[in-house]
Amino acid sequence: MADMTEPSSVPALAVTAAVGAVVLLLALLCSVWKKDTKEQKQDSDENQVPKAKTEPVKQEKNSKKSKLNVRSKKPQQVQVTHPWLASTLKGNSSAVLGIDFSPNGKYLITTAEDRCVMLWSTKDFNQKEHKFIKGIVELDHGTQVKFSPDTKAFIVSLANDNALRVYRIGKKDDGSPGNITSAFDFPKKHQADIISIGIASNGKYIMSCGSDTTIIIWTIKGEVLEIIDTHQVNNSFACVSPCGRFVASSGFTPDVKVWEVCYSKSGDYIDTKRAFELKGHSAGVYSFSFNNDSSRMASVSKDGTWKYWDTNVRYEMNQDPYLLHTGSISYSGHCHIALSPDGRTVAVGGENSITFFNAITCKEEENVDNIHLGGLVDLSFDTTNKYLVTAGDRYVHVFHNVTGYRATIEDLIEKEKKASSQATRERVRQQIADARSSLDSILSQSNGHANSK
Repeated sequence: MADMTEPSSVPALAVTAAVGAVVLLLALLCSVWKKDTKEQKQDSDENQVPKAKTEPVKQEKNSKKSKLNVRSKKPQQVQVTHPWLASTLKGNSSAVLGIDFSPNGKYLITTAEDRCVMLWSTKDFNQKEHKFIKGIVELDHGTQVKFSPDTKAFIVSLANDNALRVYRIGKKDDGSPGNITSAFDFPKKHQADIISIGIASNGKYIMSCGSDTTIIIWTIKGEVLEIIDTHQVNNSFACVSPCGRFVASSGFTPDVKVWEVCYSKSGDYIDTKRAFELKGHSAGVYSFSFNNDSSRMASVSKDGTWKYWDTNVRYEMNQDPYLLHTGSISYSGHCHIALSPDGRTVAVGGENSITFFNAITCKEEENVDNIHLGGLVDLSFDTTNKYLVTAGDRYVHVFHNVTGYRATIEDLIEKEKKASSQATRERVRQQIADARSSLDSILSQSNGHANSK
């Protein structure tokens, strides 16, 4: 028996020993792995405890710092270097929303999102430095601004209150403008946002237009004279004609509607009645403009065209305005149009560019691109026909109306040919010489400025 069992027990013991060694090795490895894992967890917990206390604070600080940095960063100014650029008016910290020239041509007023209204002197337009008088719109900001006929006051439309506010302009001892102070607010009557305002040149009434179909005619003291429904689905623009006789509006429908605001000889308000319409566009009209005596108008439409009209008609006899020219535009989206007071130049602004047209020939004269970050919000010719100003971002750009000088020269040459007397012919020749001299001076200064850069 002994000889039979001894040989078989040796392999069994060897196998048992081998298995035991493997088990011990695995146990040792598990123990080491658990210890390492525990130590790593402890290290991780130790590192995470202070982070749990300090990390949110650190992130909050960084977040606040980032927000502050974003707020403090001002938008970059577009560097406009066009030779027709006379100057750029700077002073606002946020977007300029509205502009207007005083009837005497001496001042430009601007209103902006930073609650500031600024009064600029037009005689400084060709200077490098531009002084201004600043007023503050209390607890609000203005979206539109218009001068009174005597330039002693102005009105703004308030963004938050959606009402009109009257401001007075003081006078210094030397007769120049002084402090700007608020006078009173009109009652809130508009249900939709006010998009356009105006003051009649005769000082008899004020107009405000809502984005719905409402136009309100007010006395200068804020009493409602008339509420007009334009029936244009929604209004896009409205204004008072420079002559003070008319109020007009455009909107979703493809026309411009013009009303006459009527007063008696004694100065009492009678009514507001339909005068005439501009019909010819195939889509809604974005904007329109009068010349100084309301004998010409220009309009720009969603249909991709602008039109030039003869409005010197006997509308009381149902005579319609005459379409003189139709031009095309390449802008997409909302456009603005301005007609110079003498009716010789049309400027169309769209996106962040403007295009100058000769209104007499309908010829495109010049296109100026990339003038405002975020797009153009307003444009207007000054009362002397010398300048076109554009508003957008934080700046107002002043351009020489070179097209106007050229159109004036062409018009005068035709008048010289038709002159009936030598005296008239000599007078027109002198006007031509003066216009050419002014144009040459502008172009030479522009070329010199460009070469210096």
